[in-house]
Amino acid sequence: MNTHFYHNQKPPRRKILLHLVDSLFILFACTFSYGCHILTYHLPYDPLMLLAELLFTLVVHTVFSLLLRVNNIIWRYAGSYEYLYIVAVHAFAGIISFGFSVFLFRNELPAACYIFSILILLTMIVLSRIIYHEICLQKSMPSYTSDSKRLLIIGAGAAGCRLLEEIKYTPDCNLLPVGFVDDSNQKIRRTLHGIRVLGTISEIPEICENEQIDIIYLAIPSLSQERRSEVLAECLKTSCTLKTLPVISEIHNTNSLITSLRYITPEELLCREPMEVADSNVTAFIKGKRILITGGGGSIGSEICRQVAANEPERLVLVDVYENNAYDIQQELISKYGDSLNIEVYIATVCDVNKINAIFDAEKPEIVFHAAAHKHVPLMEQVPDEAVKNNVFGTFNTVMAARRTGVQVMVLISTDKAVNPTNIMGATKRMCEMIIQYADSISPDTRFTAVRFGNVLGSNGSVIPLFKKQIENRQDVTVTHPDIIRYFMTISEASQLVLTAGAMAGGGETFVLDMGKAVKIDDLAKNMIRLAGLTLGKDINIRYTGLRPGEKLYEELLMSEEGLNKTPNKKIFIGKNIPLDLEIFEKQLAELRALVDDPAVTSEAVEKMLMEIVPTFHRVDAAALPSDKTVGA
Repeated sequence: MNTHFYHNQKPPRRKILLHLVDSLFILFACTFSYGCHILTYHLPYDPLMLLAELLFTLVVHTVFSLLLRVNNIIWRYAGSYEYLYIVAVHAFAGIISFGFSVFLFRNELPAACYIFSILILLTMIVLSRIIYHEICLQKSMPSYTSDSKRLLIIGAGAAGCRLLEEIKYTPDCNLLPVGFVDDSNQKIRRTLHGIRVLGTISEIPEICENEQIDIIYLAIPSLSQERRSEVLAECLKTSCTLKTLPVISEIHNTNSLITSLRYITPEELLCREPMEVADSNVTAFIKGKRILITGGGGSIGSEICRQVAANEPERLVLVDVYENNAYDIQQELISKYGDSLNIEVYIATVCDVNKINAIFDAEKPEIVFHAAAHKHVPLMEQVPDEAVKNNVFGTFNTVMAARRTGVQVMVLISTDKAVNPTNIMGATKRMCEMIIQYADSISPDTRFTAVRFGNVLGSNGSVIPLFKKQIENRQDVTVTHPDIIRYFMTISEASQLVLTAGAMAGGGETFVLDMGKAVKIDDLAKNMIRLAGLTLGKDINIRYTGLRPGEKLYEELLMSEEGLNKTPNKKIFIGKNIPLDLEIFEKQLAELRALVDDPAVTSEAVEKMLMEIVPTFHRVDAAALPSDKTVGA
């Protein structure tokens, strides 16, 4: 590289111009101050000495400006620090020139004359930079057109102020900032960078209508989850597109707030307060233990792997039939923990009893989390024998292997669909709970327990990823029924519950989570459409397809025979077990195994047998329910 070229470039014209302007200010400030004092107080003066003093002052200020690189500052982006810096440099230069002037020129001008000249100079220099800053800002600001989107910013604080500045410095953003809203009464009706605080957050719908707002930016990263939910509820009353800044911990490494803005996620739409259930008991339960997780590559299983790995197990064993998912979570954990995590992966199905027994014999796990299962309701309606083989007897194989090898605790991941099931999948999961109860009754050394919860946000096959994909592709959003409701929880919550259940397990329990408020799927679909900036009936429609085979309008967490017992955690309860006749259940399991092993087995025969074993299994008559109806078209 030719460094000589870079070290000998001529200073840019901007810097030369600023030095010339500053020189004129220095000469004017000194001349004006000297003249005022001489004429006012009739002071004697020597014109040559006065001229020499002016030139000396000019030289001192110029030398300080050059040495301290005052005009290297990019004034269009200057802040308070830069203004204080230039004031300090010229104030110090003024004091130095005053001291030397008294010593060298011995004039009779009072000290007030020099102070006055310094004040005039500082005022002129600061004002010139402010004017220059504003001129540059105006040049860089976008030119608003009829196509510009009218923007409302929620939060007239530091983040909102910085976001507004970035918008003004970004000509191609095509946004017209109209105003702020903020709950601080001291800010209402005041202005920030020329933009007015129009009202409070509760007035958002009215403000958006009156000001014809197109887009809302939520610029309060420190907002609590509860208050965030309230703000989103107000925004959903408008027809505006909504974006938000992430929480503070997610944006501290980026220099741009505009690029940090994102659409509201479905998880935020559901406004579910994060549940904190992991505690020191969980750490003590996991640390130093040999942990085995079936279905460890799935949505729930992989998150359990992450949380187990964070609690320093002696060894983590992952079993999954799908190698891609198993490989992904294995590499993620190795990348994060390196050699500090002792991890082993087996590609195997829980239906293979010999393979499962071999894994248990080799690994000797102390704690087992059983997440492997077929969970897709409509598909299991078509292949009930496979649902039974995988869910029922895969669980039975795992339970028996755990019992035989002396596992301390085994936790089954169950579902709310096991409660009064109306489909094959739910019936098989209810049988899994019965197997856990059976195994605990005959196993004095191993504690078997089940964990029951509702739908998991973002899991494979859940409704939210489907809605996202349909909205992105501008396809009709398919909702099975306008009145269908579901309970939701995050994958992290579900996994924390599983770990907590294991730590609390005494044996034979079915743990139930307080799932909070039920969510109407139709409202969820409409809100996801709205927050994607689309208009229902104009850009996209909702199509009601009718309840799928085995699907019901609402899910339950408890059967009528069950009650709830409290636990030390206010979010977790224990359902009371329904009495189980062990001999009859053993006979039923044998008959069911023989049935599904028959190559000529029919779906009707499997369903009939499941209804005999699970008395609460019943079908929903969906004939009277509306189907294939489109709204918004």
